Amino acid sequence: MSGACPDDGLQILIVPGLGDSGPGHWQTLWADSGPAFRRVHQRDFDQPQREAWIAGLEAELRRRPGPTVLVGHSLGCIAIAAWAQRHDCAQVAGALLVAPADADALGLLDGVPLAPLPFPATVVASSDDPYCTLQRARAFAAAWAAEFIDHGPSGHLNVAAGFGAWPRGERLLAGLRARVMAGV
Repeated sequence: MSGACPDDGLQILIVPGLGDSGPGHWQTLWADSGPAFRRVHQRDFDQPQREAWIAGLEAELRRRPGPTVLVGHSLGCIAIAAWAQRHDCAQVAGALLVAPADADALGLLDGVPLAPLPFPATVVASSDDPYCTLQRARAFAAAWAAEFIDHGPSGHLNVAAGFGAWPRGERLLAGLRARVMAGV
């Protein structure tokens, strides 16, 4: 990240989607930016299985307990929603859910869980994402009781769509962290 993260005691856990987030992807750049950041490493990023991805997220959270903000991209958002339905979420302070993939339409991860998340969340979606319509992303945000941000025509908010460092994303994460620290 271009700016230093405030020393607010929050850890940031990056939760990539299908194929992982490769070099140059904003998730990779963030994960490499400092000790407060780490990432989930799934056994198989190319053949996503709901149970395995939930277990991978849970294992990483147990490795380093403490207040954590989850940052999901694409199918990582769906894994977070599925994980939240089954686990104690006390450690999770909030979630930034970027470009959630429509797992129902894609036939992946056994679909999209549509229960409210028990922590503050922000969904960021693009109006021309090839993996999820804006209408579906808005419906996910409503079901998850999350704030919704229309990012405009931004593709899948990944390297292929021109998003490397993604300064606006850094500001959105900083805003979520501030909300979490204020107890909102």
